[in-house]
Amino acid sequence: MPKFILSLFFILITSLSWSQSAQDKLEARKLQIQKEIRENQTLLKSVRTKEKSTTSELLLQKNKIGLKEKLIQTTERQSKLLANDMYINQKAINELTKELVELRADYAELIVKSYKSRSEQSRAMFLLSSESFLQAYKRAQYMKQYASFRKSQGDELQKKTKELETLNDKLKGQKTEKERLLVENRKEKESLELERKDTEKIFQGILKDKKNITNDIRKKEQESKKIDKEIDRLIRAAIAEANRKAAAEAAAAAAAKAAALAKANPTSAPAKKAAAVAAAAVVATKAEPVSSTKIALTPEGEIVAANFRANKNKLPWPVERGVVTLGYGQQAHPVHKSLIIYNSGVEITTEKGTSARAVFGGEVSSVMVLSPINKIVIIQHGDFFSVYQNLNHVIVNKGDKVALKQSIGTVNTNGETGATVIKFLISQNAIYVNPQQWLSGM
Repeated sequence: MPKFILSLFFILITSLSWSQSAQDKLEARKLQIQKEIRENQTLLKSVRTKEKSTTSELLLQKNKIGLKEKLIQTTERQSKLLANDMYINQKAINELTKELVELRADYAELIVKSYKSRSEQSRAMFLLSSESFLQAYKRAQYMKQYASFRKSQGDELQKKTKELETLNDKLKGQKTEKERLLVENRKEKESLELERKDTEKIFQGILKDKKNITNDIRKKEQESKKIDKEIDRLIRAAIAEANRKAAAEAAAAAAAKAAALAKANPTSAPAKKAAAVAAAAVVATKAEPVSSTKIALTPEGEIVAANFRANKNKLPWPVERGVVTLGYGQQAHPVHKSLIIYNSGVEITTEKGTSARAVFGGEVSSVMVLSPINKIVIIQHGDFFSVYQNLNHVIVNKGDKVALKQSIGTVNTNGETGATVIKFLISQNAIYVNPQQWLSGM
């Protein structure tokens, strides 16, 4: 029995240790979700203060519902883990109670025997009635061991009783915690139902004004295509400029080498010819067309591009916090599913006054001003480009070197909708890629 109890307690301790670690992780996850819900609520408050914000409000509301659902799932997982711990504890309590009954019975028997042989005269007679000194010695040792065993049984009984009390207290605390989780989950489910009702009201309100909203969507889509076309032109110009510069540097290096050879051998016909050819090459590179679709990377550029590529799925967001309200690519409109729209990047709704930041180190290749409150910054990273659209204030210029997470400007807040949205794009050479596959946590 003691070996079984020892094994049971070893399993109990191991299980509880793992379970506590899992509970801690779930609690940390729950706190993170609650933080995201609060941030989402802040964004909702900002757009609800405006009249034409129903679409943005609906998207944020749906995101909030998703976060609430995750919170409920996390709390339910906590509750299940706790129920498992309680089952293990109850099993240990049952086994310990059973062992205590046996220990108390054995101890009671020992006490009775001790009571019957309690007098000093009886003990003395037990020793004196020995037939030899060796027998007397053995009887004395037996009496000593018996007394020690009785004490150890008493200590064991106290120890097991204390363990039982500890387990009972722990179980009581776990029951209280489980009740708290159940109440918390019930409140979250009630809150979720209210959020869904609010979402339905917003949705119905949007449906009533479908025609105007559809026209607005198409108008914005056309504007977006024009801007994408201009961004594409700037990226291709940057590629061509980089290639022209690289070709000119290579030709200049060849010309310098040929000139040095001609200087060292002024009478040599081959040296004079090489110098003339190199000089002509320098002139030719200025006039020859260069590729505007793919950069011929320098060794330094190759390193930057390789580092950027190695950080796929790890790049920080272009804003410190926010919610994705429109993903990349061709997709059904988040409200009117029958409308198919295309987005060349990813749109992130954030808080008013938020700074846009570089997702990787690089060089500013372009700063485009669409209007006084709508500016675009393009940053080159080898043969990759990151694009930051809808900035009302820019603090970098073309040619500036920027570091990871360096602020490049402030995201614009729409005066009509109250939404603060940054559109973020990534391209490799002149081909757009899905930013959601590059940013961390998407």
